[in-house]
Amino acid sequence: QVQLVESGGGLVQPGGSLRLSCVVSGSIFRRYKMGWYRQAPGKQREMVASITNDDSTNYSDSVKDRFTISRDNAKSSVYLQMNSLKPEDTAVYYCYAKNVLGIVGRGNEYWGQGTQVTVSS
Repeated sequence: QVQLVESGGGLVQPGGSLRLSCVVSGSIFRRYKMGWYRQAPGKQREMVASITNDDSTNYSDSVKDRFTISRDNAKSSVYLQMNSLKPEDTAVYYCYAKNVLGIVGRGNEYWGQGTQVTVSS
């Protein structure tokens, strides 16, 4: 059973930084495209950043140049470094994994339980 566990959320002042982490267990991490999504109250879940197996990255326009996604295959982990945080970044952040290389289970998608990020003075 594939499990994603996020950590690193919390309360931070505007302009501050946080680093989110997500550990994947139950499968071979390098098979997965990874991403971070977020959902603010009353809004739809949106993609924040993604990273492929070969470390190609993609960001939403709202976080480009402020957030950085990275992965460590040896630790089965993906990270989101968030700098220059704004109140509008306040949301629950979810880790996402999609099996893109496995013969068995290709196309399967998984989500973490979410971690709250609050940007407020």
